[in-house]
Amino acid sequence: MNPVVLFGASRGLGFEVARYFREQGVDVYAMVRKPESASALEAIGVSVVLGDALEQASVNTLLDLAPENAVAVSTMGSFQAEVPVDYIGHRLVIDELEQRNIRRFVMVTSLGCGDSWAYLSDKAKAVFGKAVREKSLAESWLSTSRLDFTILRPGGLQDGKVTEQGHLSQNGEVHGLITRAEVARLIYQVLSDEDAVGQIYSCVDPVFTSNFKR
Repeated sequence: MNPVVLFGASRGLGFEVARYFREQGVDVYAMVRKPESASALEAIGVSVVLGDALEQASVNTLLDLAPENAVAVSTMGSFQAEVPVDYIGHRLVIDELEQRNIRRFVMVTSLGCGDSWAYLSDKAKAVFGKAVREKSLAESWLSTSRLDFTILRPGGLQDGKVTEQGHLSQNGEVHGLITRAEVARLIYQVLSDEDAVGQIYSCVDPVFTSNFKR
């Protein structure tokens, strides 16, 4: 696996992605805003830059650090943030990647984005709707770029281990849960699959969802 440039690594899904890739022996380069987040990532062997994805200079600093054969992954999100990063941050990253040799990019959004908006419940639209719309704009910007992209739309994210049961699907209504660690495994999987380029997948874990509801 090529080295990975990771955006959104400070906590939650992003940190799980960093941990999973490091466990596979992959070099990871990440950008975070807070020094305490940097310390946790450095402890697992991640090369870290302090910066903000809403600032072009910060994005450039991270990409300058990464090897030319790197691939990029983003789990950036901004639910309830004062300044949403989902669209503007991703637009800065995508535009800069197009100017460099880093062509492969996996972006994680969520169920409800793009053409899956119709399957989102009214309650979910009321709570998460703004963030989902921002992510949908980012998806549109990426899908019309020159990058070799894959988009993953996970279901409800939960703590837990890699299950090896996560399921990628396309088209149709999808609902369910999935652990952050399992999403990290699926990101690794699609990065290794040339057929995943240009594809958008929903991803849930039917087994974990079933066990969680019991």
